[in-house]
Amino acid sequence: WGTCWFKVELNIPTAWAGREVHFVWESDGEGMVWRDAQPVQGLTKEGEKTSYILTSSLKETEPHSLMLYVELACNSLFGAGKGSMIAPPDPDRRFTLSKAELVVFNRDVYELLVDLEILLDMAQLLGEENQRSFQALYTANQMVNVCDVKDPSTFPAARDLAAAIFSQRNGESQHIIHAVGHCHIDSAWLWPYEETIRKCARSWVTVVRLMECNPELTFACSQLRLTSVLWQAQQFEWVRNWYPGLYTQIQDFVAKGQFIPVGGTWVEMDGNLPSGESMVRQFLQGQQFFQEQFGRICSEFWLPDTFGYSAQLPQLMRGCGIRRFLTQKLSWNLVNTFPHHTFFWEGIDGSRVLTHFPPGDSYGMHGRVEEMLKTVKNNKDKGRVNHSALLFGFGDGGGGPTQKMLDRMKRMSDTDGLPRVQISTPDRLFSVLEKESSQLCTWVGELFLELHNGTYTTQAQIKKGNRECERILHDVEVLSTLAVARGGAFQYPASQLQRLWRLLLLNQFHDVLPGSCIQLVVEDALRYYTEIRRAGTWLQEEAVQSLCRELLQPKAGSADSTLVLNTLPWERTEVISRTGSAGTESLALVTVPSMGYAIVREPLLPPQPVAVRKQEDGSIAMENGVIAVCLDMMGHLTSLQLVDSKRESVPDGCYANQFALFDDVPLYWDAWDVMDYHLETRKPVTTLLKPLEITLAGGLRGSASFSLQVGESSTLTQEIILDATCPYLRFLTQVEWKEAHKFLKVEFPVQVRSTNATYEIQFGHLQRPTHWNTSWDWARFEVWVHKWLDLAEHGFGVALLNDCKYGASAHGNVLSLSL
Repeated sequence: WGTCWFKVELNIPTAWAGREVHFVWESDGEGMVWRDAQPVQGLTKEGEKTSYILTSSLKETEPHSLMLYVELACNSLFGAGKGSMIAPPDPDRRFTLSKAELVVFNRDVYELLVDLEILLDMAQLLGEENQRSFQALYTANQMVNVCDVKDPSTFPAARDLAAAIFSQRNGESQHIIHAVGHCHIDSAWLWPYEETIRKCARSWVTVVRLMECNPELTFACSQLRLTSVLWQAQQFEWVRNWYPGLYTQIQDFVAKGQFIPVGGTWVEMDGNLPSGESMVRQFLQGQQFFQEQFGRICSEFWLPDTFGYSAQLPQLMRGCGIRRFLTQKLSWNLVNTFPHHTFFWEGIDGSRVLTHFPPGDSYGMHGRVEEMLKTVKNNKDKGRVNHSALLFGFGDGGGGPTQKMLDRMKRMSDTDGLPRVQISTPDRLFSVLEKESSQLCTWVGELFLELHNGTYTTQAQIKKGNRECERILHDVEVLSTLAVARGGAFQYPASQLQRLWRLLLLNQFHDVLPGSCIQLVVEDALRYYTEIRRAGTWLQEEAVQSLCRELLQPKAGSADSTLVLNTLPWERTEVISRTGSAGTESLALVTVPSMGYAIVREPLLPPQPVAVRKQEDGSIAMENGVIAVCLDMMGHLTSLQLVDSKRESVPDGCYANQFALFDDVPLYWDAWDVMDYHLETRKPVTTLLKPLEITLAGGLRGSASFSLQVGESSTLTQEIILDATCPYLRFLTQVEWKEAHKFLKVEFPVQVRSTNATYEIQFGHLQRPTHWNTSWDWARFEVWVHKWLDLAEHGFGVALLNDCKYGASAHGNVLSLSL
């Protein structure tokens, strides 16, 4: 991930006067040309950018001798994977500079070749039933006959033949394609965060150069924050020193309406796993940035590459001033083809947003005839609307549009037989779609991606860090707000919280939180979580000290007391563990009001203490007056009853808390996918290392623990806990994971019958079927959830809760959590 610098001294021959002169550079690592201490051109062989234009027509007054610097990165457009793109980076990989030349560029030959490319594509792709394909073919044939490659004076006549075809116009009913330049840059993926800064600079300086030569070019940019806002936050101070000149140029083109900020969020975050509050903060930080930098908020939510979209997003968008949404990711569905490209998407509260999927099913088009025809043919809403988007430019690893893409589309602006192609803007597209929207269909609920289901579970430490840090920041804000409301000298820690939220939001990028990134990125993410935990804990202590200062002062002669705070908006009665003055741990049953505190001196006595007893067969029974449970020696839950009704939750002959191991060998996307066929490889975990033993004998808390061997070399230890008055059983689980291409789950068969299970999502819940009647049902064999899923029938149900997991399923009567 280092860069090498080359000093390039150029001397242009005076004989090249009046000629177009390029500096050509070909390497398998990404490069950047610097001139006069400013970046001027990105170089990526994979992105078809291998030259820097020194002059379009060499004049005597122009410098013939000049010095450039080329910064060459030791990574390609898609990182440095060993053997394949998504393999781990190869630390021994070498990168080669294969060409560095000063050349004369023959613009006439280039234009002639683009003409021929378009005509030949029309001849091949329009089909034998279309007379235009024959007209294109015979015109290309005439051009070859007219053109003498050794005599440039014959080129204009050949070009005139092509121009005659391109100038024959369409009828008024022809479909209109809105072409928008685009450059999807993953904030971190097959490269670390720091490399993304360089990728942004390479890509956007190239776009700026194109805009200087093509004033009609528009470019939609959803990741602008990665440079400018991180300058504000000063997390990458070196970026300010490297690219301030480039950012000034970008602001100029934003003012001209060519460089168009879109997106509305801080980063292109994962669309499923962040909490509701995190999603609101994504929009808050993103919209605040657009308002501060460009004087307006974003009207389009732009999230083209995320692995599914929560049913809560329409409500959040509308609440943040956004009525339009663009993505294309559902074209990746493995099972079902999504039925629309332009439609209204309705969320769980009835909020609706106008949604468009570019019918070419890509955000990285190249402006070819084939793509234009696919955009029209593939459009599932033909007749309802007559406009669609085409996003052109190299993406994922950056790159962006090229001059050749623009030149292709200029020839297709209004050519009979092809759709009309106009360089446009997202606002222009959505404005015309809004006018044509009266016959559009509505899709209700989540936009579930039938692929990449493994990302709900991959990289368990990242998932745990996200959930814990979301909780920490919530608690800091609650306690700090209460401290401010109480008066006094306490200052709300706005700037510190802003910094911590931005770190958390950055880690919610759609290849970081899902875990589909290289080890370097994981290490960065875990370091950010550590910083949020450290700083968040300190801020929490500060707020508590201010809020409860008098209560924390020890009083002479008073018995040990404990201050207990509740940051949730309902009264809670729970067993807590507290440390006495002698340093000893003790349990106490406490009741704490909503968003309040309680002083615990004399703990409450439970109405019924927890009873724990070991049976003759080695099983252990626990009861607290609310629920009664029975566990066998393997830690299986063989019985779970409500004491009042004696209603049994575990079916006869079944084991709940059953660990199961599955093979995990997907078709390609290893860290991303778990395939439906993994369910056929289920193996219950049965190797006992340490049988179930009582660890707490009852009273306020009863517990038992056991250990299992999982797979060939992993171990699992679990403590099962029942507290006084508590209506649920807790499972504290620790896994030392050393398996490869295996998937560990825990299953809870329950005596409940329902055709739907309920899953918590952001600020709400949704239902998904427990059967596989249709392909849409079984494609959701592994789904995402937040803190709970629930299977219920009239008057009774069982819920499975978690504190750091996201992958789950409910099939038939079995609730399953992916570990």
